[in-house]
Amino acid sequence: MKLYSMPSSGNSYKVRLLLALLGRDYERVDVEYETEALDQAHASGALPFGKAPALHLDDRRVLAESNAILCWLGEGTDFVPQDPFQRAQMLSWMFWEQNQHEGVIAVRAALLTYEIRKHLATPQRLAELLERGTALLRVMEDRLKGQNWLVGDAISLADICLYAYTHTAESHGGFDLSQFPALGAWLDRIVALEGYVGLNG
Repeated sequence: MKLYSMPSSGNSYKVRLLLALLGRDYERVDVEYETEALDQAHASGALPFGKAPALHLDDRRVLAESNAILCWLGEGTDFVPQDPFQRAQMLSWMFWEQNQHEGVIAVRAALLTYEIRKHLATPQRLAELLERGTALLRVMEDRLKGQNWLVGDAISLADICLYAYTHTAESHGGFDLSQFPALGAWLDRIVALEGYVGLNG
């Protein structure tokens, strides 16, 4: 398999993390913002939806969208619950990650991190994202009080999915994670997993 991956992107990282935890071999092609590699990937059609990640399978099929890739890689593994309701719960967290969490937590980090977006980082916009993001992190904190994982008694794709942008919410996005002890313990549990790799690993 060949993974077109943007090194700084949480969406790309969640795929790299799952591949590492599964011990899967793959070729990695880095396509960072404003690089020739990204221009080449666009020109060659390697990114079906115009963005990373994109997973190119050995049989030439191509799968885009990070959470779809997670579902494909996780099929038949312990990262997907066998119980139908818990599997649906896992998917609900993954949908929430894309339509709520990512659009706030990741966006605030991007405004503060990427030079090409810093002109959009107005004090009003940053304050709004901070307030909304803190409320979203509170949703996760409340869920993780009294349980180790987001769904059931074991780690699932929901945890991998939401870990990607949550673990850098403080360092990249300026969120105060000290007010979320259950969330912090959850982050530590993921770091302790066998095969774990960090964002820059």
